[in-house]
Amino acid sequence: MSFLSTPEFWVSLGQIILINIVLSGDNAVVIALASRSLPPKQQKMAILCGSVGAIVLRIILTFFAVYLLSLPYLKLAGAALLLWIGVNLLKGEDEEEELEGHSNLAGAIKTIVVADLVMSLDNVIGVAAAAKGNIVLLVVGLGVSIPLIIYGSTLILKLMNRFPIIITIGAALLGWVAGEMAFSDPAVKTFAENYHSLHLLPPALCAMLVVVVGKYLQNQNAASSETLEQLN
Repeated sequence: MSFLSTPEFWVSLGQIILINIVLSGDNAVVIALASRSLPPKQQKMAILCGSVGAIVLRIILTFFAVYLLSLPYLKLAGAALLLWIGVNLLKGEDEEEELEGHSNLAGAIKTIVVADLVMSLDNVIGVAAAAKGNIVLLVVGLGVSIPLIIYGSTLILKLMNRFPIIITIGAALLGWVAGEMAFSDPAVKTFAENYHSLHLLPPALCAMLVVVVGKYLQNQNAASSETLEQLN
């Protein structure tokens, strides 16, 4: 348990929690929509059972992702995916599917579990990358952040809307983790060992890339929307 006293452990734990918060905020909307037609007593049961089921399946998927990211070239592919996720996080305009509210408990639970899994690919990849193969860190990070998301989802969404800098920091963090992941891929092991002094450069460049490209696309979308409003 000596790793608990290392700053690397706590930095990575903070990364996992922040990634979970930033990327899982919208999952709370899914839970609310799926259970909105249920009686009040069944709403609580649907939220609890659906969330637990989704959490268990997400943890299983994350364990698989940790294993896959240990294979050559897959970290490079995962890094590219994280960069794309980070850019789209800043870009905005995520398409939200209309979910049908269910009048029966089983249907609501099924919808919550399935919708959460569909929406959680970015979360799984990001958390697996931040854990860097440390299973204890992975379990602790998920154990701390997932209850926070479930019970504090409304507050989290309000904070993200009021302080957009949280989203920007989260996107930059995804870029940083992507750079770390790419530099640690077995396929570039020789290069990384020869130029270890540059190990902070790829994360920093990737974090800057995500913020610059994401903000540029965000401004482009805003300009396009403004133009359409003027035409209408």
